[in-house]
Amino acid sequence: MGYTREEILQMVEEEEIEFVRMQFTDIFGQLKNVAITASQIEKAVSNQIMFDGSSIEGFTRVEESDQYLYPDLNSFTVFPWRPAQGRVARLICDVYNTDGTPFVGDPRGVLQRVLRRARDMGFDAFNIGPELEFFLFETDQEGRATTRTGDEAGYFDLGPLDQGESTRREICRMLEEMGFEIEASHHESAAGQHEIDFKYADALDAADKIMTFKLAVKSIARKNGLHATFMPKPLFGAAGSGMHLNMSLFRDGKNLFCDPSDPRGLSQTAYSFIAGLLEHVKGFTALTNPLVNSYKRLVSGYEAPCYKAWSASNRSALIRIPASRGSATRLELRSPDPAGNPYLAIAACLAAGLDGVERGLTPPPEIPGNIYEMDPATRSAFGIEALPRTLEEALEELKKDRLILDVLGEHVAAHYIAGKQREWEEYQTRVSSWEIERYLVAY
Repeated sequence: MGYTREEILQMVEEEEIEFVRMQFTDIFGQLKNVAITASQIEKAVSNQIMFDGSSIEGFTRVEESDQYLYPDLNSFTVFPWRPAQGRVARLICDVYNTDGTPFVGDPRGVLQRVLRRARDMGFDAFNIGPELEFFLFETDQEGRATTRTGDEAGYFDLGPLDQGESTRREICRMLEEMGFEIEASHHESAAGQHEIDFKYADALDAADKIMTFKLAVKSIARKNGLHATFMPKPLFGAAGSGMHLNMSLFRDGKNLFCDPSDPRGLSQTAYSFIAGLLEHVKGFTALTNPLVNSYKRLVSGYEAPCYKAWSASNRSALIRIPASRGSATRLELRSPDPAGNPYLAIAACLAAGLDGVERGLTPPPEIPGNIYEMDPATRSAFGIEALPRTLEEALEELKKDRLILDVLGEHVAAHYIAGKQREWEEYQTRVSSWEIERYLVAY
């Protein structure tokens, strides 16, 4: 529902809200906020809250640091996990310059620009249904995160094997209080791994919800003495955590990916969207899989896709078409992980698909077989290419993809690539525990 300024002022008073977090996201997907007291709420809803943008990596330089937070009034909500005394609410904000223009480095603005382009092409809505996986680990006596879990459960198992079941149930309840519609929650395949799926939403709302989801999961886990992590691959020998993105395009309330006359029930728009995703996936992998650690997940044997292919049923493919048809027809991109900035990742996916639609691209033939079991010669015969295998490779592909660079804009692209290159270079110089175990005694 939409709120007016007056309604928010009234709710802050009636709900006895003491603090309001003015939230925004940096280009690397880290949630930031300026916390204000309730006495400042009128300034907040009048776009008068200022902050120092030079203190946020990838934002502005010191000599041009002042920026304003323009709250999205529809995003007002109270954090239900906070105590009744000293209640805390939040507003999700866009970042603006002092002259009243949108800041080009605001990731939320990047997604809004691509959504405007979609509307200019005649598409009313781009819906995203995310599936986020995460781990719940124990903390030590000082409250620091470990990778220990007393959990021995497997895929879809219940308590008492599932030690995190009560925390996952509490997370679902709290999210529903914040307006989420939870469609499913269950234990995943690895010990301590969980998944909670919430109903699809328009792309901007979905990206906002992903950021809220991660905050809620971490906050409630910490309250219960656990550590929640969205790190893509925290454990060797176990499955990593993904964030599958289910996508669909609508016009006048009609799902444009559906065509009952097609053998697979897919429209030409859907096929072209698939082709666009496949054409640009290497270029946007640095956005959907942004960490050095992301590429420890994109390997054969753990259900994560690592090859460019699509299929109506095959879960080893990068893009899968779930069985539902009609208004529920959708494409599932299986490569993204939950460490990514959802605004940038979704913007890149939409722009890639729209490029395929605009150019009338046709995807390669569907791959029905298990790609993991194919040898290199068979994959080559089918024309199946590998996704980038390291963050360094992904950054090189991003630098070559003009469309994705244009989506990000010069400011975000330059700062994002520079920041991620520093991350890769630091990783390259670190000595790992594997190297110590392998080489210290032998050499």
